[in-house]
Amino acid sequence: MSFVNLVEHDRDIFYQKPYWKEFRFDLTQIPAGESVTAAEFRIYKMRSITRHANKTLHISIYEIVKEHSNRDSDLFLLDLQDLRAGAEGWLVFDVTAASNHWLVDRKYNLGLRLYVETDDGQSVDPSLAGLLGCRGPRSKQPFMVTFFRATQNPTRVTRAVKQLRKRQPKKMNDLPHPNRLPGIFDDIHVTEGRQVCRRHELYVSFQDLGWLDWVIAPQGYSAYYCEGECAFPLDSCMNATNHAILQSLVHLMKPEAVPKACCAPTKLSATSVLYYDSNNNVILKKHRNMVVKSCGCH
Repeated sequence: MSFVNLVEHDRDIFYQKPYWKEFRFDLTQIPAGESVTAAEFRIYKMRSITRHANKTLHISIYEIVKEHSNRDSDLFLLDLQDLRAGAEGWLVFDVTAASNHWLVDRKYNLGLRLYVETDDGQSVDPSLAGLLGCRGPRSKQPFMVTFFRATQNPTRVTRAVKQLRKRQPKKMNDLPHPNRLPGIFDDIHVTEGRQVCRRHELYVSFQDLGWLDWVIAPQGYSAYYCEGECAFPLDSCMNATNHAILQSLVHLMKPEAVPKACCAPTKLSATSVLYYDSNNNVILKKHRNMVVKSCGCH
């Protein structure tokens, strides 16, 4: 089920930094008794044309836990992404913890807050970073998607899903160092140390394999390998196939019957090897599918 942005608010650029952008969604349409398995916040990013265009940006999304009249709001970190400022496309953030909290009691629904920072901790105005809000084109306005467990009367539209990333609770006053908010989130599960599906370094030495008596060159090459979690919800950056997305959803409902999707190469390239054949002839041959170029969930 999708929800469009109900209220959007920006921190005035003339106020003291850091800059932020807030979003609020009305979740009263969710049928009573439905069990939400995941929720995503999606926002479109255009290419940044500011002086930060060549930098890496750290985009973080928080739940607004409590508002105060004399100081900044208490926040809980839900998800974050690191990307180049020149990147363009939809960004997907996991906000499951916030949606579950809001469904328990709607008075807790104070919305989401988004921050953008550079590597050196400099705050960036989200609009200048290319993040589109309610003033953007209708087809590129931010929205929220919720996923439910299967019921006898399903009323939902499924979309691409996203990999959960490591969450740490933070308070705004302690940025960028995380500190636990006491009490209110003690029952929320936080995934620690999970390694998502990605490419890892692997150098294959022909000398270690004992092949240098017939391989002339090279003496080895970077082959790489794929390893990591393909857990629900799968991120678009994980190159997941449609089959993997559906398999992950089924695994949520029947983990004992259906395994998770597997992390495997999605693109391979060739490597040329100069070697002696069985007749002692020198051969130069390009061998296909020798180097992992990218990984994904299958």
